[in-house]
Amino acid sequence: MSALAAGPLAGKAVLVTGASRGIGAATARVIHRDGGTVVVHYASNAHAAKNLAEELGGTRVHLVQGDLTDPAATRDVWEEAVRVCGRIDVLVNNAGAWIASPIEDESEWNEGWTRNLALNLTAPADLTRYAIMHFREHGGGAVVTVASRSSHRGDDADHLAYGAAKGAILALTRGVARGFAGDDILAYAVAPGWVATDLADDAVAGAAAALPLGEVTPPEDVAETIAFLASGRARHATGATVDITGADYVR
Repeated sequence: MSALAAGPLAGKAVLVTGASRGIGAATARVIHRDGGTVVVHYASNAHAAKNLAEELGGTRVHLVQGDLTDPAATRDVWEEAVRVCGRIDVLVNNAGAWIASPIEDESEWNEGWTRNLALNLTAPADLTRYAIMHFREHGGGAVVTVASRSSHRGDDADHLAYGAAKGAILALTRGVARGFAGDDILAYAVAPGWVATDLADDAVAGAAAALPLGEVTPPEDVAETIAFLASGRARHATGATVDITGADYVR
């Protein structure tokens, strides 16, 4: 890590999954800006990940590749992140996808559930487990997981599995916060609504006019919230979920 780094995340090493684009890339930028060392995980978009690393520059950015639907690869991602940094202080579980699970076709239904649970629940749960064991040996740490407004309200009829997986993520976050606070391990979730990323362009087209703020949430708003929680400046918010929907969904 650079000795010249300054800011609220100075001296912290942060693994961000799914960081080659969208919320993940925005989060990597904010973490790096705030003095942290960031491990940029990507699945297949090596070009985007390398461009991001070049943009950030310096010694406080590392790349790690892995398919998080594969449990062995998920372990490898964690171990490589620890290897390149020496230790990890914060895990950001951002990687995920809005995968359909339509009920009309049994094959598509089964595939949708399998893929949603693997990427949107099992992978972040496995990474959280590795992080907890690592944090116990290094005096604590934090996990910030990207959930969804679907975590609270469920999703549409074609994405029941996605909503179920994202709902389970909140239970995981609360359980980790309650179970490991004594080890100085903190756990938070953020729950965005519509976010302006290339992954959601088709889905959000025309949605802005119907939103209370008249605009889709920029990924930078989500990234700033993640970085704030990662900094340790809100320890007693552990277990909480921060909704980032521009008042589109208010609890």
